[in-house]
Amino acid sequence: MADPAPKLRIDKWLWQARFFKTRGLSAKAVSAGVRVNGLNVSKPAFNVGPGDVLTFSQARQVRVIKVVALGERRGPAPEAQQLYEDLDPPQPKSEDDVPPVQRLEGNSRPTKRDRRKLDLDRGRALE
Repeated sequence: MADPAPKLRIDKWLWQARFFKTRGLSAKAVSAGVRVNGLNVSKPAFNVGPGDVLTFSQARQVRVIKVVALGERRGPAPEAQQLYEDLDPPQPKSEDDVPPVQRLEGNSRPTKRDRRKLDLDRGRALE
C-alpha cells in the first residue's frame, strides 16, 4: 500500500514560503479567499501538496504560484524560493506607474511668510 502524497496546511505553506511575514497574516489571506487549482478555498486548514496551483492576492497584486515542494521549516529566503515556481512573476515598477507628487494650496504646512501674516492678523484682533 503506497503512502498518500504529503500535504501541508495552506496557511503554514504560505508562511514557510515567505509570502507573508506571520502565520496569522497568511491565515487571514486564506480566509479572505485563495484559489487552489481553480477551487475557492477560505479555510486555513486546507491541505496543499506539490503540483497544486495557488492564486491569491498579496500587497495589491495577484500572485499565481505552483507548489513545487513542502518545507520542513521557515528558512532563509533562498531556501523558501525552492518551494514554489512563480507562474506570473511580478512586473518591475517603472517610473511611469508612480504619479508625481502635486502640492496643492492648503495641502501643506504654512511657510515662514504665511506664519508671519497669521501672527500679524492675530495681533490686530487683540487690539
